[in-house]
Amino acid sequence: MRFSWIGIFTILLLSACQQKKDVQQADQQADTMTVNSAESMSTQQVESYATVTKGKIESEREIPVYSRLAEQIVMFAIEKPGQYVKKGQVVARLSDASLHDKIVHSRAKLEKAEFQYQAILMGQGYKRDQLDAAPDNIKRLARINSGYNEAKAELNELEHRLSYCTITAPVSGYVSQIRNTLYGAAQPGEALFYLVDIEHLKVSFEVLENELAKYENGASLSVSTLTFPSEHHKATVSAVDPVIDDNGMVHIEATLEPHRHLAPGMTAFVSVVSPEEE
Repeated sequence: MRFSWIGIFTILLLSACQQKKDVQQADQQADTMTVNSAESMSTQQVESYATVTKGKIESEREIPVYSRLAEQIVMFAIEKPGQYVKKGQVVARLSDASLHDKIVHSRAKLEKAEFQYQAILMGQGYKRDQLDAAPDNIKRLARINSGYNEAKAELNELEHRLSYCTITAPVSGYVSQIRNTLYGAAQPGEALFYLVDIEHLKVSFEVLENELAKYENGASLSVSTLTFPSEHHKATVSAVDPVIDDNGMVHIEATLEPHRHLAPGMTAFVSVVSPEEE
């Protein structure tokens, strides 16, 4: 009986030791998994940050808004740089007084030429109410000799030039480089101001030479900004500088899809989109 109690005690002691050992091994495995998981997350974060490149959003073009006539500016809707203008918006009007005077004289000239045209046809035996019955070659010579064609072309040109007195924005964008003012003298071909096109944007950035393979033409990118960091915009690599600079950097440009939260000058953060994410 005594031996039996000793045996039972020994068995219980061995069982307790085994349970303690199992618990220690389980704790060690859990600690190892936690460390490995933390290391994995840390590595992923480093890799994630390593693929983000800082760049700048730019406009692909600045459009000059100019006058086709040498006339005084009588209405100028541009007040300051940075002003937003919509495509088709009237931005300036030119004085049309001199053109209206020319049109009045041109119409009188055309009326006189038309009378001469009719007189030539009637002189060849055609009655006033039957002039349209004359052969086309006869009417053509009569228009030339009377000056009708020239007078008609002159009037059409003046009326067309009248439309140039109203100047509209060719694209939507932000005003920059204002070169003229209200009541100033507009000159043909001279820009009144420039518009920064916001419908055609790009992001410019530089990458190290060893990362160049990721940024081939047509590669998909994701772009975020400091202003709206949670928004991600699609971009496509459109140009890669063929020359690597002395610092081992390569200049790259990517076309951005337009968005109301994107504007030239913004700081951008660019990352490559993997095929799985597209």
